[in-house]
Amino acid sequence: MLELPVWFEVGSLVVLGLILLIDLLLVVRRPHEPSMKEAGLWVAFYVSLALVFAGAMFAFTGPEYGGQFVAGWVTEYSLSIDNLFVFIIIMARFSVPRKYQQEVLMVGIIIALILRGIFILLGAIVIEQFSWVFYIFGAFLLWTAWKQAQDEGEDEEDRENPLIAQIRKVIPMSEKFDGNKLRTEVNGKKVFTPMLIVFITIGLTDLLFAVDSIPAIFGLTQSPFIVFTANLFALMGLRQLYFLLGGLMNRLIYLKHALSFILAFIGVKLVLHAMHVNELPFINGGQHIEWAPEIPTFVSLAVIVGTIIIAVVASLLSSKAKEAHLDPRLEEDVRKSHSDVD
Repeated sequence: MLELPVWFEVGSLVVLGLILLIDLLLVVRRPHEPSMKEAGLWVAFYVSLALVFAGAMFAFTGPEYGGQFVAGWVTEYSLSIDNLFVFIIIMARFSVPRKYQQEVLMVGIIIALILRGIFILLGAIVIEQFSWVFYIFGAFLLWTAWKQAQDEGEDEEDRENPLIAQIRKVIPMSEKFDGNKLRTEVNGKKVFTPMLIVFITIGLTDLLFAVDSIPAIFGLTQSPFIVFTANLFALMGLRQLYFLLGGLMNRLIYLKHALSFILAFIGVKLVLHAMHVNELPFINGGQHIEWAPEIPTFVSLAVIVGTIIIAVVASLLSSKAKEAHLDPRLEEDVRKSHSDVD
């Protein structure tokens, strides 16, 4: 297996950083609500960019690393798509003006990248020093998969986070937004706008997402560079995908179960890998369990892609999905998106 060239890693991060910076500047300098066409073109651009990067990985580092990137990117992108529904609920709950939703999402993505970068660094260090951590990662993913598959707790989205409620009591805050400002003036006093609460909510949500997604991708590759770039590409097109799909996300009724299966599959893969490299003295006398199979990268990729395709097709063909009613809080967003197409 070829090693990842240093020039390839550094060059990739520089180019991707510049693209993100340009994207951020466009959002800050021209806040607006993107049309369906604009959002679709941006999503196509970022997906194409990820595929070009995957091709470069195959060309410069070989099929093993290339396959790891594709599997990691598809997994992280799938988990990110599922998380879009939470972003939609946050925007609707706080009545964020559509004109400034791009900026809110961009800030959320930057927070997510920082948090995931920290988690990736810590995860790589821990994995390097303690092989038994794969047992913990595997068990955590299996537990997460089980929780993901449950139908309970969806009404909890309507209840405000206790931390957010406490912040509202402590920090002086205006009732209405003032453009995209964090601070405004009310009756001669400087106070924060609800935008602060939105950013905090997005940040806390990103933290929870990172806790779930980082162990999942470490089950597919142990390369910190591949883990970070897979997360980066998954997040880069997320903002535009939000406007492209909008309230239609709840039509993908089987996506949650597909992601649950994927997390469970990766959890089993991690446990098998932990057994294969076992060093715990109370398991097999501290010896490697040689009969524990290692699931190849391309088998993982086939399972992940196949599961997503089956879930999407089944959702689109399901009569239950066709008859699904949109969340009342999202109807106006969807109606506006349809008017963009017209």
